[in-house]
Amino acid sequence: MLAIFHKAFAHPPEELNSPASKKQKLPVETLNDFLSAHSYPKNAFSMTFGDAAVLAYARPDTSFLHHQRLFCGFDDIYCIFLGSLNNLCSLIRQYGLSKDTNEALFVIEAYRTLRDRGPYPPDQVVKDLEGSFAFVVYDSKNGTVFTALGSDGGVKLYWGIAADGSVVISDDLEVIKAGCAKSFAPFPTGCMFHSGGGLMSFEHPMNKMKAMKRIDSEGVVCGANFKVDVFTRVNSIPRTGSEANWSEWEAQ
Repeated sequence: MLAIFHKAFAHPPEELNSPASKKQKLPVETLNDFLSAHSYPKNAFSMTFGDAAVLAYARPDTSFLHHQRLFCGFDDIYCIFLGSLNNLCSLIRQYGLSKDTNEALFVIEAYRTLRDRGPYPPDQVVKDLEGSFAFVVYDSKNGTVFTALGSDGGVKLYWGIAADGSVVISDDLEVIKAGCAKSFAPFPTGCMFHSGGGLMSFEHPMNKMKAMKRIDSEGVVCGANFKVDVFTRVNSIPRTGSEANWSEWEAQ
């Protein structure tokens, strides 16, 4: 999977952008690399939302095992989902959804419910997801980006900065390396990123995130790794009332 968001719609941590990066590619070049690597148009496709975003999806190669990959859209909300949820059936019952609902559609429905009228903050909702998973949600109506990666490390996800400052998110490490040069890092497990609220841990929402310098094999400082700062707490308790939702989540 590949998701690219213009810098006006997503604001990643500054530490992700390495001063050593000199050969980052433009988003269109990274998109072409991804599609070429996945036998476009036979096994891959992409959707472009003006200058705001690009989503690209590739079916898994059946010659060896991969995590499940799903893509769907509903009500101007799009989701790419990797992995699986062990408790999908109970979540479907909880939200009153059809038995045919897959993981990607569930994430969209959960996002939509919480955006409009949900009583729970996003960290609590994502924490309730059990399994190995990663997902990217793009709300094209509101220009909102939401990404999360499960805490068990079963699914890998990476993010970085393109030549024009756009945020690039993908499970394809080679595409990320080629497109973002030194300005990339693994997306931290057990964490979520929201375009309006930044990066936070859904396992430890009361603790701030800290950046750790990452050094490559040549001794060059790359985009930072991000970890929970166990010694530093956020200034206020995250909202848990009806005002807390995925489209207006504010940085703590």
